[in-house]
Amino acid sequence: MQIAEIAKAVHAENDISRWADVEVSSVAFDSRHLSQGALFVPLKGERDGHEFVNSAFENGASATLWGDDHEYPDDDRPRIVVADPLKALQALGKYYLHKINPIVVAISGSNGKTTTKDMVASILSTQFNVTKTHANFNNEIGVPVTLLNMSSNTEAVVVEMGMSNFGQLDALSKLVTPDIAVLTMIGEAHIEFFGTRDRIADAKMEITHGLSEDGTFIYNGDEPLLRERAAKVQQVKETFGRELNNDLYATSVSQGEDHIDFSVNQWPDLKFTIPMIGEYNVNNAMAAMLVGQKLHITPEHMQQGLAHVQLTENRSEWLKGSQGEKILSDVYNSNPTAVREVLTTLNELPDKGRRLIVLGDMLELGKASPELHASLANSIDDDHFQEVYLVGPQMQVLYDQLKDDGYPVDHLHYYETDQKDQLVADLKAAIQPGDIVMLKGSHGIHLENVRAQLTAK
Repeated sequence: MQIAEIAKAVHAENDISRWADVEVSSVAFDSRHLSQGALFVPLKGERDGHEFVNSAFENGASATLWGDDHEYPDDDRPRIVVADPLKALQALGKYYLHKINPIVVAISGSNGKTTTKDMVASILSTQFNVTKTHANFNNEIGVPVTLLNMSSNTEAVVVEMGMSNFGQLDALSKLVTPDIAVLTMIGEAHIEFFGTRDRIADAKMEITHGLSEDGTFIYNGDEPLLRERAAKVQQVKETFGRELNNDLYATSVSQGEDHIDFSVNQWPDLKFTIPMIGEYNVNNAMAAMLVGQKLHITPEHMQQGLAHVQLTENRSEWLKGSQGEKILSDVYNSNPTAVREVLTTLNELPDKGRRLIVLGDMLELGKASPELHASLANSIDDDHFQEVYLVGPQMQVLYDQLKDDGYPVDHLHYYETDQKDQLVADLKAAIQPGDIVMLKGSHGIHLENVRAQLTAK
């Protein structure tokens, strides 16, 4: 867009006529990583983004937004003055969304939203030009950036939406006005802020607040908290899950070493394959299939999209360790539901190697954290998991619980967050070729650094 169009979309407060024809090719909020011709958005974080405007221009920015509470500099660089650069970014994202006018699919949930986003995008890509949320750009900054990253030929945009408090999904849903809204599940993520799963469900239902009048709400029908709340939604509703009263449910599931085969009630003669493990991912796939069905994607194209889905980095992925072990890495986020699901999956794998599990703290669990960490002991025994490595102060509770439950102390290991080098050394001493090592923890524990050392040649 030209600056004249941008200025109108964000309600610029200054005269931009001398720069009206200047072209802007992209939008960025990091002055170090922007393309030639970008519009720089100075946001307030640990530091004020206005401090980096000069750096942005030096790195190729064509123009910048400028907060009206900052002194206007005496230069002739293109600046678009606004009351709030973040709100201006959101207004520009909404303007551009309406200009391109793609189908909008919004996805949230306590677990599985990123995997579901990837699956939906892969299924829709068999028939449409698709843009999807990059990495974890799923908040009040990332969502408008996702919209502004759409190419002009985008026919469908798949937007992941995260939240940590009330009002966030309400604002994001009203920003993107989805044609289809998807909720994967309700878990314990962010229970520190909400207190109960009921309140988490209330907050998650905000995704329907911007849903178009002729839109569709797709949700996990196995979850009573969602069924209760969905009754108040006026738009079309469709459900997925394992129970037989859902619109789409799995009729068979077969776990392979690095994939899952499954079939569903609506197309009983077809086999669907996803290139990942964990039966819980079948639910994510069925959510994506309902989106595809709504947009007239054939079951055969759904098969193709699911089989070739490209997953966002740091979600569940198999890696080869430097000592011949297999590593199941899932180090982006963690909560009790997700940990139990991965432990169940690991236990059911046909592979006969020893299982070594590395668990980092599950963050944002609030007052319930000790109880929820201790509860994982019910899913861990020495028959199925031969070595247990626990990292972080919250995991001390699980360590104590496992000891009390009789897990062999010689095979139980505990580390403070800053002892990851010792953890790596101990793992390397213990690992044998053919072992399976699972890494699971909240991103703030940074088990990706452990993974990097285990896979380094």
